[in-house]
Amino acid sequence: MHTVTAQHLWNKSFILCLANNLFLFIFYFAQTTILPIYILKDLGGDLSQAGLAMTLFMVSAIAVRPFSGLIIEKLGTKKTLYISETLFCLFSLTYIWADNLTVLMLIRFLHGIWFSILTTVTVPIANEFIPTERKGEGMGYFLMSINLGIVLGPLIALTLIQSMPYVVVASILAGFVVIGFIFCFLIPLPSIQKLPIKPTKKALSRNDFIEFKALPVALMAMMVSFCYASIMSFIATFAESKHMLAYASMFFVVFAISMMILRPFTGKIYDRKGPNAVVYPALILFSIGLAVLAFIESVVGFLFAAALIGMGFGSAQPCLQTIAIQRSPKNRIGHATSTYFTFYDIGIAIGSIVLGLLIANTGYTMTYLCCSLLVMVSLIYYKFMVSKKPDLLLD
Repeated sequence: MHTVTAQHLWNKSFILCLANNLFLFIFYFAQTTILPIYILKDLGGDLSQAGLAMTLFMVSAIAVRPFSGLIIEKLGTKKTLYISETLFCLFSLTYIWADNLTVLMLIRFLHGIWFSILTTVTVPIANEFIPTERKGEGMGYFLMSINLGIVLGPLIALTLIQSMPYVVVASILAGFVVIGFIFCFLIPLPSIQKLPIKPTKKALSRNDFIEFKALPVALMAMMVSFCYASIMSFIATFAESKHMLAYASMFFVVFAISMMILRPFTGKIYDRKGPNAVVYPALILFSIGLAVLAFIESVVGFLFAAALIGMGFGSAQPCLQTIAIQRSPKNRIGHATSTYFTFYDIGIAIGSIVLGLLIANTGYTMTYLCCSLLVMVSLIYYKFMVSKKPDLLLD
């Protein structure tokens, strides 16, 4: 049986989990960045079709997410990881042959299914290799691999697509997934116990899809991710409107650096002083960053806002997910993860639509101010609906 000690966070298994997750998200964010370019320039599509390619992936991911916890419970973490990672890897290769819009849309829809299951099962697996006393710190580092993917994926893809055809770039990106695929088989999964299965029931219940102990924090995550959609979906067009498009990629670099500088401290603060000590200052910084963005007129202000948002959102997100896990019984971690990400993804999806309409009708300044205000509202919700609940800490 594999064990970890309070001091032994950076064990081989945890590092393998980080590496697998990093290469997975490098691929995801790289493809998300360059697919619109491919659709417009090579496949003769329009902006609505480019948007549809993004939406189909998210729709299937959101639709499957509530079932992911149930799948993990029935199959166990090992089988779920191997099956979902294998199919995600195979679909990553199919982009190389996606030479028309119909095929590409089908790939996007099917790929989202396995992305949803895979990104759900990797969390309880990584959680097994994090010492109990360092859950906040460990999950912070694990989720930092996603944030690094946010930065490295677009940078790699945009650099390559300028001098190479899409089919070559797609092949290279698929290679990243294959590397992660190799890492996943090196993780000592036989040591991870299969999640307990309750006696067979005649009908499925709500508990098979939602972990209700994680629901309050999941709803909070939905509010926060709704606001983050203003960055994820519109920072490039916002930068262009300010004649700063050349600095759009630098925004995410500053975002990542500021997030990584704080990450070693925020995880330790979480473990020693509790989540409140991280959530309140983090979301205040996120709110201020959005407000600064609303009024910036210079590159310095643009990058200053990136630093505030990186420190704020980058610290709050892993903290909220750790709360969701710690509020849930150990045998329900898969359900807690799927519940959290279901609402997080819904926040991104709704935010991308609603904020796009808001920008079209009121402009960027009002939109970012509204998002800043909503983040502060989410803190009020946190105070009364989340912070009062006790952690289970059943690890």
